[in-house]
Amino acid sequence: MERDWIATARTLSEALPYMQRYAGAVVVVKFGGNAMGDDDAMAEFARDMVLMRQVGMNPVVVHGGGPMINDLLKRLGIESRFVRGKRVTDQATVEVVEMVLTGLVNKRIVQAIMDEGGRAVGLSGKDDDLLVAEADDPELGFVGKPVEMNVQVLRDLFTAGIIPVIAPVATGMDAKETFNVNGDTAAGAIAGALKADRLLLLTDVAGVKDADGNVITRLSPEEVHKLTEEGVISGGMIPKTETALAALEAGVRAVVILDGRLPNASLLELFTDHGAGSIIRASEPRVTPREE
Repeated sequence: MERDWIATARTLSEALPYMQRYAGAVVVVKFGGNAMGDDDAMAEFARDMVLMRQVGMNPVVVHGGGPMINDLLKRLGIESRFVRGKRVTDQATVEVVEMVLTGLVNKRIVQAIMDEGGRAVGLSGKDDDLLVAEADDPELGFVGKPVEMNVQVLRDLFTAGIIPVIAPVATGMDAKETFNVNGDTAAGAIAGALKADRLLLLTDVAGVKDADGNVITRLSPEEVHKLTEEGVISGGMIPKTETALAALEAGVRAVVILDGRLPNASLLELFTDHGAGSIIRASEPRVTPREE
């Protein structure tokens, strides 16, 4: 038992330089995947966010909720239609999306953070025009891409010591419209508008992999383009790397794609030498050994 306490103390001591380095930093975390449906994983994620806030960071949580949306659509008898692998979102579907994301999922995450001693407020992109979107593809209906962001409300929450939890539902240029926005896309847009220090995309894979299936720990935008052209980056990883590149272009310092199923994944990335997943950044040097 004493050995465990010593190991814990040593870990905290080694994390101190990173806590100091990230004091005041904005870190946007996209939360989704299997962890959302597991109570223990949800509690662990919430503790990580509370710890980040406690040591002076400004975490922002952006979440998805696809499985919950699918479940309610099925229960309501609303049939899903897909075009090129993407769900066509008609008026009935977007109403279900808004109900699930801003109600059920958003408030569950807020409650989990509060249960761990933190302060959190749930928002959607429609609140205070946080996200204003336009149609991404007319064939997909009310699936939107952000074109305007108003992040002042998030800065106000930082000042109050509150963690924002954001559902990726946006208002349209016509205020009567509602758009469903991909969670990664929304997180990238918000991170860019905040000029965040980090954007963490928690997913169900270990990171970007090379042709042999090994995780690539460091990538430049040029390397991402090359691997995509070669077909090494493919399938569901393409939209994530596209989000990463757009976020970097908008002013985010670095983007990390990492496995959200890994215990304390966000803390491992931020507070250890080893880090986690694949970091994508421009030529700017970082302070941890794996980034030098």
